[in-house]
Amino acid sequence: MSDNPGERPLFIVSDSTGDTATRVTRAALRQFEHAKVPVQVFPNVSDRATLERILKQAALQGAFVVTSLVSAEQRAFAHELAKAYRILQVDVIGSLLTGLSGWLGEEPQNLPGLLHKTDAEYFKRIEAVEFTVKLDDGKDPRMLTQADIVLVGVSRTSKTPLSVFLAYKGYKVANVPIVLDHDPPRELWSVEHKRVFALTIDPESLQHIRRQRLRTMRLREGSSYGDLGYILAELEYAEQIFRRNRQWPVINVTRRAVEETAQIIISHLTGEGVISDRREVGQL
Repeated sequence: MSDNPGERPLFIVSDSTGDTATRVTRAALRQFEHAKVPVQVFPNVSDRATLERILKQAALQGAFVVTSLVSAEQRAFAHELAKAYRILQVDVIGSLLTGLSGWLGEEPQNLPGLLHKTDAEYFKRIEAVEFTVKLDDGKDPRMLTQADIVLVGVSRTSKTPLSVFLAYKGYKVANVPIVLDHDPPRELWSVEHKRVFALTIDPESLQHIRRQRLRTMRLREGSSYGDLGYILAELEYAEQIFRRNRQWPVINVTRRAVEETAQIIISHLTGEGVISDRREVGQL
């Protein structure tokens, strides 16, 4: 056995996948810039015989042992073995479970794998994200009526980042760009009014955002995209469309964080009265 700790292995022993303990351990190892430690992961260790065999192997190889054992019985047995075999061993979940149990006044379930349990809510979010990506920037308007939320506005009114943020909360979102002198897709008029949200912004703020975008893309700043006259015409055209559909709430996104706009939309959908009878909700 080598006297150099950097040449000895590190064992990760878990009664589940071992992913959590592996991430924590590798994050800790990054703090030691000269350490080159081979890491071996032993997942799904649920019986005493397997646990003892692994810890015996650790003793022979001079390994450091990191355990992630939800079972209190397995944790206690691992501690006994580590003491008997003179192994350095740390459990990354035991002390946390004990502390939380005392604080909450409740015993943990002690069921391995709950962290990785997939449920209906998880699949709902995945489906929402896939739907939102598919319908970004006006793509596939035939599916607009299937959206939980439809965002409408001119370019650079935060439609895409807002769509993605809402999708991660489980909402299927479509966004439709308004382009000067181009009719929106006819399918938009078939969407239930309460699901459509019109986004607007102050012209000067929009000009600043677009010019920043042009610089980032190394495009000519003198194009109509960043011209204030063109922007005013676009916003007026969008306003005409909004006036044709007065049941659409209008949200002014000027200097408003995506999270804040999302909360206004969610509150409206859940009927919490954030949006009043006023035409525009930008001052809320």
